[in-house]
Amino acid sequence: MPTISLRGTSMPASPIRKLVPLANKAKSMGIKVYHLNIGQPDIPTPEVALDAMRRVDRKILEYGPSEGLFSFRQKLTEYYHKYNIMANVDDIIITSGGSEAVNFSFMACLDPGDEIIIPEPAYANYMAFAISCGAVIKTIPSSIEDGFALPSIDKFEALITPKTKAVMICNPNNPTGYLYTQQEMNQLRDLVRKYDLFLFSDEVYREFCYTGAPYISAFHLEGIEQNVVLVDSVSKRYSECGIRIGALITKNRQVRENVMKWCQARLSSPLIGQIVAEASLDTSEEYMLSVYNEYLQRRNFLIDRLNRIPGCYSPIPMGAFYTVARLPVDDTDKFCAWCLSDFSYEGQTVMMAPASGFYTTPGYGRNEVRLAYVLNKEDLAKALTILEKALEKYNAQ
Repeated sequence: MPTISLRGTSMPASPIRKLVPLANKAKSMGIKVYHLNIGQPDIPTPEVALDAMRRVDRKILEYGPSEGLFSFRQKLTEYYHKYNIMANVDDIIITSGGSEAVNFSFMACLDPGDEIIIPEPAYANYMAFAISCGAVIKTIPSSIEDGFALPSIDKFEALITPKTKAVMICNPNNPTGYLYTQQEMNQLRDLVRKYDLFLFSDEVYREFCYTGAPYISAFHLEGIEQNVVLVDSVSKRYSECGIRIGALITKNRQVRENVMKWCQARLSSPLIGQIVAEASLDTSEEYMLSVYNEYLQRRNFLIDRLNRIPGCYSPIPMGAFYTVARLPVDDTDKFCAWCLSDFSYEGQTVMMAPASGFYTTPGYGRNEVRLAYVLNKEDLAKALTILEKALEKYNAQ
């Protein structure tokens, strides 16, 4: 039998989806599963987006331009300008989801053996895409004790070698919900400028910042305009994960030209998805404010209720709709699997993402989980009751 690639064997399994077979088996047995494991919002997609999908009236569903529909990119510039992200239409390349934007950024900027520094816990796909292009991941652990703030810049500098090529951040952060401050972003700017690194900045959750402080984009950092590659997506802000539309934005012409080679190789992003995403940019401010307020209320409810469970602790996330919480167990991989395979409370159980999958440092996150507060407060209340009962039974064994 031929052997599979080393790349394939070294690719990490998704901490978000790897327990799906256990969840499916539980459901087949009639157990209701509350999904706190995945950032799939339950909030309805905007009507303007759904109407655009219903109105599609074409004789041919043709290939689109590899860089994305011009009208969509033009309209995106207006959206970005509202956030003082001064991108023009040529700076924007439409991708098949934010994940493809990350993948193409890495492929276009990193050679095999190049090193990329990423604060952890981090979105697991960053590690997967780095492995795909042969890059070496260097991680710096952040701590639940200080709310997962950006680690000291000294720790970044200690990792820099002649092979260091980039730093990757997610702001607001997935999985922690941390929102980087102006001071932290300025420190990253100075580091990137000092060592002439790329700064990959995943900003798909910019609508969900709960501090009241101004949102700081990597595009706002002066002096590193040619170093920044911004990753975006419509999945979360418009609750349309399934249309698979994202964007890569950069002022660096050479990066764009390189990225376009991969865009041309995959031909084009989904046509229908782009039509829907373009229409979504007309979503009303009332919709966006109601969604923001809903997530804010869910966050407050989740954190208050979670921190009342004996032995549990979560800092208050300041953005996105996730938190990483510490549980009173020694191995959340085992505990999360057990919740699906061996436990139910009143015919119900809960699915969570073990946080170890968001770290590359061995042993980190073993007593932590990522929770997504994408369920309504009634379902969150039920899920947290189930979690408390599960912890009681698990620790009594």
